[in-house]
Amino acid sequence: MIKIITIEREYGCGGGEIAQLLAKHLGWKLWDQLLTEEIARLANCPKAVVEVREERADPLYYRLFKSFLRGSYEGSINAPKLNLVDSETILKITKRVVELAADCGNCVIVGRGSQHFLKNRPDILRVFLYAPREDKVRRLLARGKDEEEAERLVDAVDRERAEFIQKYFSVEWPDRSIYHAMMNTAIGDDTVLQFILSFLKVYEARAAA
Repeated sequence: MIKIITIEREYGCGGGEIAQLLAKHLGWKLWDQLLTEEIARLANCPKAVVEVREERADPLYYRLFKSFLRGSYEGSINAPKLNLVDSETILKITKRVVELAADCGNCVIVGRGSQHFLKNRPDILRVFLYAPREDKVRRLLARGKDEEEAERLVDAVDRERAEFIQKYFSVEWPDRSIYHAMMNTAIGDDTVLQFILSFLKVYEARAAA
């Protein structure tokens, strides 16, 4: 019986909105912004700090800064006061939150490496959503982004996610072998929702047989 669905997504393809529709239809808990909020609470830092670090590897300047602090006398003395929240710290907390959410079940989890953290569970459906670049840009324009920013974000965010998955899970992004289904959201959010729901029924029936 499937009680967890992970939604990994290309930036701008509507993955968050589709995950929300799916969770609402199933009556399940949605772990998207809620996941970020819980990570921030456990890390004892503002949500905005987590948002700029999750699903990203730390940039070079930040890694060098951490190395300097860890190697210097002043840094070692003041480290507890600095409360530096880096990508590795966020990843460890994310793993804990994702696994706890999965244990509770009946949830839709969006990104954050959840498909890899939970890859050995039998009660999970892992979905990857993507779209043509022009569709992703169009969605971002509809959200109020200007065209230059939309095009930059479409390329930059997915590149950061690919680097994050490669660094921490040692696989290419998307790792096609890990997903049960991959869907092009250009067919429309409602159509994708119905496809996932239909696929879920077929998958559960096959598993039961």
